[in-house]
Amino acid sequence: MKFELPKLSYELDALEPYISKETMEYHYGKHHQTYVTNLNNLIVWTEFENMSLEEIIKKAPAWPIFNNAAQVWNHTFYFTTLNSPKIMMEKAWVWNLYTQENKWKDWTAPKWWTKLVNLMAKKWPHHDDFKKEFSDMALKNFGSGWTWLVLNTAWELEIINTSNAWTPLTTENKPLLTCDIWEHAYYIDCRNVRAKYIENFWSLVDWRLVEERV
Repeated sequence: MKFELPKLSYELDALEPYISKETMEYHYGKHHQTYVTNLNNLIVWTEFENMSLEEIIKKAPAWPIFNNAAQVWNHTFYFTTLNSPKIMMEKAWVWNLYTQENKWKDWTAPKWWTKLVNLMAKKWPHHDDFKKEFSDMALKNFGSGWTWLVLNTAWELEIINTSNAWTPLTTENKPLLTCDIWEHAYYIDCRNVRAKYIENFWSLVDWRLVEERV
């Protein structure tokens, strides 16, 4: 099986002003493409040649095939999660429901709540609690890696960090959202100020898609 760079649902400049076209040209057009190219070269004449990306990630040894396969999957998941800020203003209904100033005295969710909003409100009584915890985890994730919102087997949300190429696909957790905190994701736009990149990230999350992953 020959893997290809997945097509984006938006143009390279669609994430501006939060993520520049130049960053996308390097991050998506070069880094993501390089992982795809490396993976294709590495799996030729191996047992992994006809496996799906998910199968390779779960069965390959820790490196180098795993690293490239996992980075292809992680980046695809990340880029899919993002969309233009204009569209996100129109599609942010999940987030808007969650950010209403409701005081939850019990965990009986109103019928109009989505599954995602229900789960988030149960874990974080106020939206700022979730955003702060996720942002803090991403900021403190040492070195290169990913910060994830996952759904565990107890049907509870968790925020976890992974290093380098590691991904929740190697666990029983179900990934819902991720923030790429490798420096190549933000250095052109934000230099070494990871906190600025993380704050910008919230303006681009496609919450409809996150909801569909629950």
